[in-house]
Amino acid sequence: MLEKVTQTLDIEALMNDIGAKAKAARRPLATASTEAKNRALNAMADEIVAATPAILAANAEDLRDVEGTEMLPSFIDRLTLTEKRIREMADGVRAIAAFEDPVGSVIAEWDRPNGLHIERVRTPLGVIGVIYESRPNVTADAGALCLKAGNAVILRGGSDSRRSSQAIHACLVRGLKAAGLPEHAIQLVPTTDRAAVGAMLTGLGGSIDVIVPRGGKSLVARVQNEARVPVFAHLEGLCHIYVDASADLEMAKSIVVNAKMRRTGICGAAETLLVDSAAIGTHLMPILEALTAAGCEIRASAAVLKVFPAFRPATEEDWRTEYLDAIISVAIVDGISGAIKHIDHYSSNHTEAVIAEDAEVVARFFNEIDSAILLHNASTQFADGGEFGMGGEIGIATGKMHARGPVGVEQLTSFKYRVRGTGQTRP
Repeated sequence: MLEKVTQTLDIEALMNDIGAKAKAARRPLATASTEAKNRALNAMADEIVAATPAILAANAEDLRDVEGTEMLPSFIDRLTLTEKRIREMADGVRAIAAFEDPVGSVIAEWDRPNGLHIERVRTPLGVIGVIYESRPNVTADAGALCLKAGNAVILRGGSDSRRSSQAIHACLVRGLKAAGLPEHAIQLVPTTDRAAVGAMLTGLGGSIDVIVPRGGKSLVARVQNEARVPVFAHLEGLCHIYVDASADLEMAKSIVVNAKMRRTGICGAAETLLVDSAAIGTHLMPILEALTAAGCEIRASAAVLKVFPAFRPATEEDWRTEYLDAIISVAIVDGISGAIKHIDHYSSNHTEAVIAEDAEVVARFFNEIDSAILLHNASTQFADGGEFGMGGEIGIATGKMHARGPVGVEQLTSFKYRVRGTGQTRP
């Protein structure tokens, strides 16, 4: 018992020290020049490329640790790094460097009748805590995005990607040092003890300004339930595709297969396919055949089974499941009204897509569905900050406060007002 208490105190002391260092780095980062931040980011990218052998070796050890476990192939895919993925990671950091610096930019300005000139100006949030699982590339993405937005960041990666994240983090620190920026601007929690997460959720004595969770449903639920600081919620990607009777069949087949099968383990992968009842005889079977040919398992509603009884029946739980695997649930709905009703009931408000040529159907889909990302005639796999031209993202926020959709550099800022007068006093 005494040993456990001592260990808890050690974790608390460790995390409070990390918080204090991040808070100390916050002010010099907030006032750092664009040139200094970009120099650090480009140096980080160079370091990542140069350290490719070391990163791959660390990743190989992480992968060996999960051999023989029940981890899904999609999670293995998230964990796995290759030379190509490391190059893409470095390219993503360089892309962030090339972005316009949001700090200090004027969002809006106006004059009052009394002569006051008012500006709304972007400012850093301060210290951001990022808690994530499996994906070691988040270490680079989150570190780079927070730096560009002038924030210090505390990263707590998953235990399964511990060595990979450490190897990547070392590159980020070397980049900070090369640019003369505080090396504690980007810190990686060095312990896999779950108590470290609990400590971060308390805010570390006022050091953390916002928490960004990126992981499974249980992680996000814990963060939302226990956090004493604001949270950018990244809920599960229970993404839907609705195929209307007006959809071009070949386009629908291509989009649905890509949305489900390109990478099954990402949050933008489609999990439920909804087909217009008016398209049963024209679209349903060709699309299901295309999915099956691509290696996807179909879980079908009763209405689908009446037409094609060979598929596995879908249960109520299937409509609520983010498979992150080569599985999709399929239902027949009564046109756009039925699709909207189903999505409203089951969606996690992440990403939905409509495939249709009928402009009224598209208009209703865009106007009546309240998810963070809506697409027309495009794959749900475009639900990604890089694909939006943001250079990268920490995650997809599904809440409605402050940030929604891809969380990029602009979403990692707040704002303040600058008011300029010429001697005015209030009567």
